[in-house]
Amino acid sequence: MPNAPAQRERIWDPALRVFHWSLALLVVANWLLGKIGPSDMTLHFWLGYGVIALLVFRLVWGFAGPPAARFTRFIQGPRAVLGYAREMIRPHPSHWPGHSPVGALAVVAMLAVLILQTATGLFADPDDYINVGPLASTVSSDMSRTALRWHHRGADLILVLVLLHWGAIVFYRFWKREDLVRPMVTGWKWVRRR
Repeated sequence: MPNAPAQRERIWDPALRVFHWSLALLVVANWLLGKIGPSDMTLHFWLGYGVIALLVFRLVWGFAGPPAARFTRFIQGPRAVLGYAREMIRPHPSHWPGHSPVGALAVVAMLAVLILQTATGLFADPDDYINVGPLASTVSSDMSRTALRWHHRGADLILVLVLLHWGAIVFYRFWKREDLVRPMVTGWKWVRRR
């Protein structure tokens, strides 16, 4: 890691920050509705449509947004990921300009799981004649039941990813002495150019 001093830079643009916090709110609310919510899942469906809209925005923003939001800028190869993973355990701030190589993997994993989760929700049919996904009638009943099973598994996987995300925030805050939350609120982050 270079010895250049870290500088405060605006990394996260307002649209990406609004996306992040909106997605966090909708995913947590939808997870809770799916696990402990009412038997009528109408609100769950509407929040799911909101998640789909946010995912479409993020995919577009990953190609057309500012540099820190672009997939080509933060998705790194195996060498960079392994190099960062070795450095990550050291108790000092990384000051990475944007998503670290390991953080980028987490972003890709979360986006992929949420895309699969919303897709399975669209085709799921629990055979209760109430909470049928809007596209369930376009596939066979076996396929819609399979979508429902994967939708339930996806909810568990989302919980694991969210807990890992929160664990990483705590790890960075207390072990590496680097605040990851404030930059996602303000846009400003201490970075060291590599």
